[in-house]
Amino acid sequence: MTVGKGRSSRYNRRIQIERPVADTTFDGAGSGEWEAVGRPIAASVVDALPSRSEKLADGINIATRPARVRMRFRTDLDASMRFVMTKPFPRVMQIIAGPAEVGVREEVEFMVEDYSSAGNAA
Repeated sequence: MTVGKGRSSRYNRRIQIERPVADTTFDGAGSGEWEAVGRPIAASVVDALPSRSEKLADGINIATRPARVRMRFRTDLDASMRFVMTKPFPRVMQIIAGPAEVGVREEVEFMVEDYSSAGNAA
């Protein structure tokens, strides 16, 4: 596959892919870790347009921030993984949909969300 002019500039962020690692100790249920999958890669991160995407979960107001993440085609990713972006601001993104193949083995796209507490932080 040849890369046309400007294609590499479409990948405007560096993200780290992480996979869950279960805690195998007797009392470690639900306390797993995350481990990096390779090195950070170039990807396009495009936020969805702002909307009132807040919900109430057990009395805590939670705001979600949906986005699309697109990268060069690969087959080693699944919905159990997450993406971590550190620049220009820290962001941990949970995969909520995908992977979707774009073109013929050219790119792959995921829908992701990161979470924050909504409202006044003071």
